[in-house]
Amino acid sequence: MFMNYLWAFVIGGILCAIGQALIDYTKLTPARILVSYVVAGVVLGAFGLYRPLVDFAGAGASVPLTGFGNILVEGVQQAVDERGFIGVLTGGLTGAAGGITAAILFGLAIALIFRSKEK
Repeated sequence: MFMNYLWAFVIGGILCAIGQALIDYTKLTPARILVSYVVAGVVLGAFGLYRPLVDFAGAGASVPLTGFGNILVEGVQQAVDERGFIGVLTGGLTGAAGGITAAILFGLAIALIFRSKEK
C-alpha cells in the first residue's frame, strides 16, 4: 500500500514540476499551460497511453489536468460505442460530470462560507 502512495506522489509531482518549469522558463501563460495539460491528456488518452499511467499511479495521474483530458476521451469513446455519433457531443460531459459537479458545489460552498476582501 505504501508503494501505491509513493508512486502517486512521484507521478503527480513530476506532472506538477513540468508545469512549474513551463511557468518559470517559458513565456507561456498559466492559462495556456493548463489548456496544454488538458489537450495532452486528451491526446495520450486517445492513443491509449494514459490509461496505463492511471492504473500505475492512481490519483497521481488522474487528479491533474491531464487526467481530466483523459476522462473526457474515455467518456466520448464509451458514448460513441453506446449511442453512435451523438456520443461525440455528449460523452465528454457525461464522463466528467462527477468532477465538474464537485467543482461547482465546492466552489459554491466556499463562496457562501468566505467573503473576499480587497487588499
